[in-house]
Amino acid sequence: MDHIHNPPLYASRAPSQPRALHFRLLHSYFLFTMLEAVTARIRAFRDERDWMQFHNPKELAAAIAIEAAELQEIFLWKSPAETADVVAAKNEALRDEIADIAVYLLELADNLGIDLIEAIDAKMAKNAAKYPVEKARGSNLKYTELADPESGT
Repeated sequence: MDHIHNPPLYASRAPSQPRALHFRLLHSYFLFTMLEAVTARIRAFRDERDWMQFHNPKELAAAIAIEAAELQEIFLWKSPAETADVVAAKNEALRDEIADIAVYLLELADNLGIDLIEAIDAKMAKNAAKYPVEKARGSNLKYTELADPESGT
């Protein structure tokens, strides 16, 4: 009767496989498919204009940095209290700059043969090791400065 309220995500799911893992796999597949589709659109846009000749790793890295600086500029000289107003007033500009960064990042990863989802997963695992919850919760310290909660060092 459980299947009526909680239907399996797809019929071939093994009964012993946890539902959460199954959801994560479907979610990852969906994200991968969406990233592939967006990357293909970016690649087609670039190739229709014969821009690959200009989109080498150095230029794409510079473009990411430049677009990130343009994103920072929107918040320049704004207090934390003013940030909410800036976000509301400049939402379209924020969306454009974030999209520019994402486009160049996806293209750079694609050109270098880097699976972005895999790279993010690997980096998050490294970050989890550097910033264990028991040491890092509520702290903005770099991992080399975090104290061991048991020894105090």
